[in-house]
Amino acid sequence: MNMIEVKGLRVVAGAAPDPVVEIVKGVDFSVKKGEVLALIGESGSGKTTIALSLLGHARTGCSIAGGSVRIGDVEVLSLDARGRRALRARKVAYVAQSASAGFNPSRTIIDQVTEPALLHKLMTPVAARAKAVALFRSLALPSPETIGARYPHQVSGGQLQRVMAAMALITDPSVVVFDEPTTALDVTTQIEVLAAFKKVIRELGTTAVYVSHDLAVVAQMADRIVVLNGGAVRENGTTAQVLNAPADDYTRQLLAATRRPEPEIALASKEAAPPILEIRGLHAGYGRIGRDGIPAVCVLDDVSLTIPRGAALGVIGESGSGKTTLARVVAGLVERARGEVLLDGAPLPSKLSDRTLDQFRRVQIVFQNADTALNPSRTIADILARPMNFYHGLRGAAAQKRMFELLDLVKLPAAIAKRQPGGLSGGQKQRVNLARALAADPALILCDEVTSALDTVVGAAVLDLLAELRRELGVSYMFISHDISTVRAICDEVIVLYAGRRVEAGQRDVLAAPPYHPYTGLLVDSVPALQPGWLDARRALTLAQLPAMGPSSENNELCSFRSRCRMRIDGQCNLTPPPLKKLPSGAEILCHHSAAELIRMQTTGTVAA
Repeated sequence: MNMIEVKGLRVVAGAAPDPVVEIVKGVDFSVKKGEVLALIGESGSGKTTIALSLLGHARTGCSIAGGSVRIGDVEVLSLDARGRRALRARKVAYVAQSASAGFNPSRTIIDQVTEPALLHKLMTPVAARAKAVALFRSLALPSPETIGARYPHQVSGGQLQRVMAAMALITDPSVVVFDEPTTALDVTTQIEVLAAFKKVIRELGTTAVYVSHDLAVVAQMADRIVVLNGGAVRENGTTAQVLNAPADDYTRQLLAATRRPEPEIALASKEAAPPILEIRGLHAGYGRIGRDGIPAVCVLDDVSLTIPRGAALGVIGESGSGKTTLARVVAGLVERARGEVLLDGAPLPSKLSDRTLDQFRRVQIVFQNADTALNPSRTIADILARPMNFYHGLRGAAAQKRMFELLDLVKLPAAIAKRQPGGLSGGQKQRVNLARALAADPALILCDEVTSALDTVVGAAVLDLLAELRRELGVSYMFISHDISTVRAICDEVIVLYAGRRVEAGQRDVLAAPPYHPYTGLLVDSVPALQPGWLDARRALTLAQLPAMGPSSENNELCSFRSRCRMRIDGQCNLTPPPLKKLPSGAEILCHHSAAELIRMQTTGTVAA
């Protein structure tokens, strides 16, 4: 029996007498009861537009122009406003991409989760609270009986995403739409959230539609996949068939972007010239700085690194590990408490106000979210003109010539100069963000999660562009990411941060195979494989849910990862600071284990006694 049946669905943008653009073009698919269907495609392919039509909704400026959408025995498109409200009360629920935007910060979690059930008078307040607690438990939330008393800002991003799922499931809907619910999460959190979603879908027998651009994630969640491009269906088949024997060229292109081959990157020459950036013993954070030079809230603890000229250094770690604070210290946006930062061998002042114009110019930062980094009221020409004038005094014809060169450098058409950021795609905005940094003619670019908000194909194109710019311009990168495959695609060397500590550092090949630091191993093992069943197999190995990130006690000299480490040695890890060791790969790690012990445990899955 089909729970969802979509036939000839058409959605248009605009309305007569103005031009009308068809953005969903006669889409057909069906979903059986208890099945999970994935809608896959790049940004702009129509995934979310189609998913929203299952709720009888079209975004502002759009309208459903034709076709049929049936949920069970209900024809959704024929419902009036009251009927659609009833549909969303009981039959269809929606889990959005950004949980933080979906909650009221002034109300407790339990009040917001139970609201749909109470608003539509589906159960008593006592029954609704009991149901919410049961869902919290099913979704593997910590302290399910009491977490509801917290406010949204008092839980992590991954926990809030699961709370949003509880809110969607409390009315026992027939269908749940998951719209990119793990895109903004780091790899380890994503695994926990995916496992929780999959468990609760199985337990409740829920029919689900999962919207994503990540084929590896979809491989863990979906029974069937519909591949979309330009508002049309390119392929519709079982997950195994689409991943292993794709019939359409576009599907093969998506798979190729996911299975990126590692490029051959010429390593920076080890010449006598000083490195472009060197950091020694860096401490940074927030709050009052004590007599020992350590801030009240220490985000970075004794971090050292080197970036040779023309090289790319990857900085990886989960949310909260200190990656962005590191970039902000180098950029001068956060003052360091202790330690040295050298640019071209010369000290770089901690305070932004103490830096010279040339130091400003030579270090540029490209932020994660181009939407907030670009002024929405300015044209692209205005945005690029400002750094050219500020750093180089360029105006008039000379500035316009340079602007067109920059747009060509980041592979954007000249016509885009007259448009505002709101008229560009996510990938185009990120390219403008990069062009603005290049306008300064920098020596070092700090890239802070620059591809995390982009779909697979667009993200791969931006990475290729960064590699090309590095070859042509000799620019150096500090590339911050929680995605190991992204770092391996562009970087020569890698450092791994955990709770502000540098726990591993070495060539990018240190991420290829054991031995590595136990935390690096956790990150490597958390990258979804492009094969169905990978998530279930991994969860069988990792039986216990991971504790929250952070040092295990007040003694910051000890290993901060020990509370989460499956390889910890009680009586040693909790008493003695870990020594700095060199592995056969050349990597340096902070760990008590020998390389032989790490290889044995990381290849066999056994843990220390």
